[in-house]
Amino acid sequence: MTDTISNLLEAAAGRAVPVVRGITDGQLADPTPCAEYDVRTLVDHLMQVVINFQALAARKEADFSSVRHYTDGDWRSRFADETGVLVAAWAVPGAEEGTAGTMGLPARTVGHMVLGDLTVHAWDLARATGQEFTPDPVVVDELVPSLAAMAPMARKGGVFGEPVPVPDDAPGFDKVLAMTGRDPHWQPA
Repeated sequence: MTDTISNLLEAAAGRAVPVVRGITDGQLADPTPCAEYDVRTLVDHLMQVVINFQALAARKEADFSSVRHYTDGDWRSRFADETGVLVAAWAVPGAEEGTAGTMGLPARTVGHMVLGDLTVHAWDLARATGQEFTPDPVVVDELVPSLAAMAPMARKGGVFGEPVPVPDDAPGFDKVLAMTGRDPHWQPA
């Protein structure tokens, strides 16, 4: 049986929140596997994604045009709170039905997009800050086929980088990272 997006997001958030809580203020300027982001701007981006995908679950418009800064005040607790709101938004009956967002994508595809961001960016942040990160295996099993299906569109839109070669027998999460353009063995310089 296919798991619901809200259950998958809850599992992903359970792994992402401790990573965000583990980031020190002294690490905010550190580089990440996303060359265009340092830790601070990646946290800002991830928070914006979490908030905007709450709106998309409710069939409201999301604003990705401006970049807000979230890394002030108690941003670690706010991230935990906002991921809880995200899970609840996708648990509302009908959230996975029909289309969501201005691109007219199936709602479940939109849910997979935020699931991918939450999981992959948690890995990015963990790698950048020297933390351990192991995604939930159920989430990985869901992401492998869903991100593979999205990859051509995501690359064309500049959301994914070019795929990184990995062996056929690589673990599922290494395949997820590689298809998004990340080297699964990336370490800070």
